[in-house]
Amino acid sequence: MRIALVGTGFVADYYLTTLKSYPNLQIVGVWDNRPEALRHFSNAHGLKTFADEAELLNSDAEIIVNLTNPQSHYEVTKAALEAGKHVYSEKPLGMDMVQATELVALSKTQGLYLSGAPCSLLGESAQTLWRELRRGRIGNIYCAYAEVDDGLVPRMAYQGWLSSTGIPWPWKNEFETGCTLEHAGYYLTWFPAFFGPATHVTAMSSTLIEDKFTSEPLSPNGPDFSVATVTFESGVVVRLTCSIVAEHDHQLRIFGENGTLSIEDSWFYGSPVKLEKNFNIRRRSMTTPKLSIKMAGKPMKHEYRGSQQMDFARGIAELAEAITEGRRCRLDADYSLHVNELVLAIHHAGPEGSSTKISSRFEPIEPMDWAR
Repeated sequence: MRIALVGTGFVADYYLTTLKSYPNLQIVGVWDNRPEALRHFSNAHGLKTFADEAELLNSDAEIIVNLTNPQSHYEVTKAALEAGKHVYSEKPLGMDMVQATELVALSKTQGLYLSGAPCSLLGESAQTLWRELRRGRIGNIYCAYAEVDDGLVPRMAYQGWLSSTGIPWPWKNEFETGCTLEHAGYYLTWFPAFFGPATHVTAMSSTLIEDKFTSEPLSPNGPDFSVATVTFESGVVVRLTCSIVAEHDHQLRIFGENGTLSIEDSWFYGSPVKLEKNFNIRRRSMTTPKLSIKMAGKPMKHEYRGSQQMDFARGIAELAEAITEGRRCRLDADYSLHVNELVLAIHHAGPEGSSTKISSRFEPIEPMDWAR
């Protein structure tokens, strides 16, 4: 399957490293509206460059991979769909639901596939968790606690963070976009597959650190903390925190009537899945020591800088396979739109909080064949 990349920023290096695991994905070219960034990236990876957006859209690429900054996702994806290209977009699909809904409608009108990151639902840890839930390992599920806290980033040496080829971490855009839009999706992409569509979100979001030691002003200074409860049609309630303030913690715990399933980090596709079983002694609730669950699949190891082991290209590979096989993509447009709505509801909740009814829906997701 022929693909073209738009955007040569920090995350593009991670995609290039993981794309090597999928020889069926052929990169026909790359484009960025910043000439110096495009030249640096193409030289580092030995890729053909397009002269402009028009050449990109008129190329023989079948899938456009949108790796631009979040504020550009809508414009780039819309142009690609109008040019008859399938699209895989970095998160979010759109910065508001009007944009995201329009893109989903356009993809359907054009008869094209639209899919979005993050693709960690397709990873071994998520698929193993989901398999154990389907098998009833801990009985009826009551609730889950998920953390996406990345430490006190504004007090770290973030202006010196570089990708493997020396591309700086886009701190200005990250801070302006806010941690929820950037990172909450790493778990919010899992839960609708596990528990079905969400019905409403109660949340608050806030900017706790005004001075992030930036070398130029932030406009705006996006939320750096959020907390939410998400209620699903199945009755399960998820509590999610997301911040660049609290101590690093990416733990997930799912609580059921017979025990707890947990992992340490959604950013590690091979994070071991642990089981604690409940039992009672004279009406006192007890748990067994944590046991490791046999993992589904075999996580790939990728050599790149960073505190994670994520297969960024797996979502593109899933999209390409779905197109080739003429089937529904697991992370299809409706599913990505639902996740987008959840993330936006939390992001826009504000310091005083809000409750949002979720309107988007999707068809049930199929697990990976190797994780059934």
